Amino acid sequence: MVKLVLTGIWVCAITLASVYFSVKLATAPVPPADDSKQGQLELVKGETITVPIIGDGAVTGYFLGRVSFMMNKDTVKGMTLPLTEMTTDELFTLLVGNKMVDISKLKSFDPQAFREAIKKGMNEKLGGEYVSEVMLEQLDYLSKDDVKANASGQQRKTADPVKIIEPPPPEAAAAAAH
Repeated sequence: MVKLVLTGIWVCAITLASVYFSVKLATAPVPPADDSKQGQLELVKGETITVPIIGDGAVTGYFLGRVSFMMNKDTVKGMTLPLTEMTTDELFTLLVGNKMVDISKLKSFDPQAFREAIKKGMNEKLGGEYVSEVMLEQLDYLSKDDVKANASGQQRKTADPVKIIEPPPPEAAAAAAH
């Protein structure tokens, strides 16, 4: 009888020990606090903005753009920024005022310089280093004739918008992430 009780206690001890160690090994270790730059940034999505292009005293076409920002979490927390309006103003300044994008010379367009100009302008308006990175999600051009033909319901085939910034293909984006 004593032998049977000792065998039962031994089986219970081995079972409890194996459950304890299997649970301990199965739980993932807590990752260290992320103090890197990426951990301190937050994505602020932009809205689609239409900027008219004026040439020879008349509207010649429209830029369609969507710009998003990576901003510092600590400085943005609790703030209500008129980000859409500020982005619109900055894009008007760069596309219309400074004419950074010339439709006749699209090959000379420098997306990195455009991003840096937006970042610098936004940080100056906000009064600090709020914007860490600018992401151009969309920047297209539609001529006035294409818009007018489409609005009037003509059956004429309209041209595709001129892609100024094209997103990378999904395969290239996945390869760049690794």
